[in-house]
Amino acid sequence: MTAQRNMIEFTGVNKFYGAYQALREINTVISQGEVVIVCGPSGSGKSTLIRTVNRLESIQSGKITVNGVDTQTEDLNVNHMRSKIGFVFQQFNLFPHMTALDNVALGLIKVQRQSRSDAYDRAQALLQRVGLHHKVKSFPGELSGGQQQRVAIARALAQNPPVMLFDEPTSALDPEMVGEVLAVMRELAADGMTMMCVTHEMGFARDVAHRVLFMDQGEILEDARPGDFFNAPVTERASKFLADIRY
Repeated sequence: MTAQRNMIEFTGVNKFYGAYQALREINTVISQGEVVIVCGPSGSGKSTLIRTVNRLESIQSGKITVNGVDTQTEDLNVNHMRSKIGFVFQQFNLFPHMTALDNVALGLIKVQRQSRSDAYDRAQALLQRVGLHHKVKSFPGELSGGQQQRVAIARALAQNPPVMLFDEPTSALDPEMVGEVLAVMRELAADGMTMMCVTHEMGFARDVAHRVLFMDQGEILEDARPGDFFNAPVTERASKFLADIRY
């Protein structure tokens, strides 16, 4: 049996905002095909952690590698590196004056230099994959929040990234729209996509994750399989967190 490749590695990562330490000695590895959920109370460092992966947040010490590439080197082409990492944000960040199809195709044309024909064919296929084949000519303002987030996922997938990062992708959605976005993420997980996801959707974490990272005050306090984390958390802080949320 072939060993799985390490896709994301954090080694001794520390992050400060002035005197405030947001991340403390982060050490963990995410393997190819793993779905890792990052959870914890507000201000625990979850979003900061995921945003360090593609240098949306800088770090003061430590090392982060993605698919074998050290993302912290000074001579790194950051834009090229980011094009290889799919990132889905809380807010959809779609171009309001462009259709769903144009939003997905844009990066293929501008970054990958694909022909317009090839780019639009791929964009059409990706929108069909996320269940929006009937909305390709719609503008963001004509789409629900859940549909906009699915367009954003299709856009992130367009570059064929080996890794997908999700920073609370359902937090800006009305409750009835959450399920449609999680359904797409479930399909990606079933297809073997390596995923790191910051979320408060604990039902999704229980069902889909291979591992759960629980953070508080910038530290990873627990790194466990979902069954162990939800049924027998090791720390008192995690026990309180689970007792206080509904899932």
